[in-house]
Amino acid sequence: MTFKWAAVSAGTCLTTDAVRPTRVFWCLCLIAAIAVAAAASFSNDQIAILASDSVSLLNSTQVHLRNQSKCSGKMDHDSLCSMFGLLDADFLSDAKMLEIEKGARELNLPIIKSNRELAASANGGLENPSSLVFSASWSHDHAQHASKRFNYPSIPRIERPKSDEDIAFMSILELGQLIKSKQISSEELAQIFLNRLKRYGPVLESVITITAELAYEQARKADQLLAQGKYLGPLHGIPYGLKDIIAVPHYKTTWGSRTFKNQVLDTEAWVYKRLKSAGAVLLAKLVTGSLAYDDIWFGGRTRNPWNIEEYSTGSSAGPAASTSAGIVPFAIGSETAGSITYPAARCGVTAFRPTFGTTGRTGVLSLSESLDKLGPFCRSAADCAIVLDIIRGKDPHDPSSRDFPFPDPFSVDITKLTVGYLEDAEMDVVQKLKSKGVNMVPFKLNYTVHSAQGILNFTMDVDMLAHFDEWQRAGLDDEFEAQDQWPVELRRARVVPAVDYVQAQRARGKLIQEVRDGFKVDAFIGNATDWERVCVGNLVGMPVIVVPTGFKPISDAPTNNTRRRTTITTGVYASPEHDHIALALAMAYQEVTDHHKQRPPIDDLGPDDSIPNPPTKTVPPRQLHG
Repeated sequence: MTFKWAAVSAGTCLTTDAVRPTRVFWCLCLIAAIAVAAAASFSNDQIAILASDSVSLLNSTQVHLRNQSKCSGKMDHDSLCSMFGLLDADFLSDAKMLEIEKGARELNLPIIKSNRELAASANGGLENPSSLVFSASWSHDHAQHASKRFNYPSIPRIERPKSDEDIAFMSILELGQLIKSKQISSEELAQIFLNRLKRYGPVLESVITITAELAYEQARKADQLLAQGKYLGPLHGIPYGLKDIIAVPHYKTTWGSRTFKNQVLDTEAWVYKRLKSAGAVLLAKLVTGSLAYDDIWFGGRTRNPWNIEEYSTGSSAGPAASTSAGIVPFAIGSETAGSITYPAARCGVTAFRPTFGTTGRTGVLSLSESLDKLGPFCRSAADCAIVLDIIRGKDPHDPSSRDFPFPDPFSVDITKLTVGYLEDAEMDVVQKLKSKGVNMVPFKLNYTVHSAQGILNFTMDVDMLAHFDEWQRAGLDDEFEAQDQWPVELRRARVVPAVDYVQAQRARGKLIQEVRDGFKVDAFIGNATDWERVCVGNLVGMPVIVVPTGFKPISDAPTNNTRRRTTITTGVYASPEHDHIALALAMAYQEVTDHHKQRPPIDDLGPDDSIPNPPTKTVPPRQLHG
């Protein structure tokens, strides 16, 4: 009789609805339960009631689950609902599940297979350890190798320029001398740049919040200290801007997103503390692409001052465009994967991505703890060195930040360096450095990893989703400003298996080892925006400074007399913890060139040149492809 009830129950169970893998599983459980009941001497009537009630419960449970989920259960690929349910991700709609399935097949699987082949072919974990290292230390006060501040160069005495425009494009050291000699007050300097912020910020769509009240307060304090004979250093009274992922109390930190555009964080970012203690004056929170992805934000899309018909690219769009246009003397941006190098190259400014861990990130939006870095956008490499000197060092609440030996870039003897140059290096840089006594040699960056981009995608996207899990579950990704960016990538990240995330870190460790073994030069010169190289540089944590090297005519110019230009830049790369070498080489190049001193044509595009507002030509956003 037990077998009869089991067979009848199984038939009822399996024919009540379309057969799915999960239903087959539960039906088999029902058969097993009936068998157990029979073994426990249940009567036939009791077993019949158990079977009938169990089938009804199973059917009603499935209906309830479907009603609780956005998964309809009516997809052609029905098993997807079950799979996403096991991942606690059945809040996704049918369309999004199918989108993820397609993306996983086309992008995730090739990366998974490549990383497994590269790093997981041998059992035991004896080779290719993960690049993510755990520290059991409970103390943030363990010994660090802190180094002294740099010996900044002195400059000849200068006179205050007559025009505010000329003042706006002066270097940090020049502005500092004007303040120290009391030819201009910090409050007056703040007023000059605030006027420019209000005038050009809306045109470039590069400013989110002007912090005028705070700026005047900090500027007056700087002036009072100077009147008392207290000078805090080269940033005393110097205005600047912060990318709007960096928290400042009492002001909005929007992350560039309409979802968070009214967010006020009751915290003070470590980098802001360092700048404030050095006497710098915060003028504005500058545009970040929404959730630090590319140049699109809730208020528009940031433009390139050198060709206002183009867009700036990269999420540090506001710092790049604002520095280029003389809206601020310098700004702090961030990079996880190209967000310093890309907009700096597009907007023609000098910008520095330091060694990973050089600067603390407390109070800063986190995409990926093992990739995020803060760095300066400036008028020159010397300015970058000065700003970095102030913000570098151990952040007690950021375990990745460090105090490591940091030689003075102003004291490097470049004639003792051997510097490589890649095939895509700007040869003008190579020749200029060679003429200054640097040993320049051909160089190749060799490694066996099939796709550094694939490793970076897994690392960044999975980390980012961990930070924005609730945002996705609540369906807020549907509000995102660019639907082909984070929403697609983070849905695909939800189906990256944990084991393959770790394999990606092992592949990253192998990449780091191979790059280290092949780094036989002190530094190398190469394109700063080659995407594979951007991925390698960020995965390895190596520093690079973007240096303007010239200009060329824009394509499809409306007139031969246009003053709009396409900027040409290069990257000077060094090995991790050798930032001083990259900075010294960039400073040496800029000593004999003036590309970094040129001003973009914001007010005067040239005869017969006018552009519609908004521009008709768009630059496609950078996409991460597997």
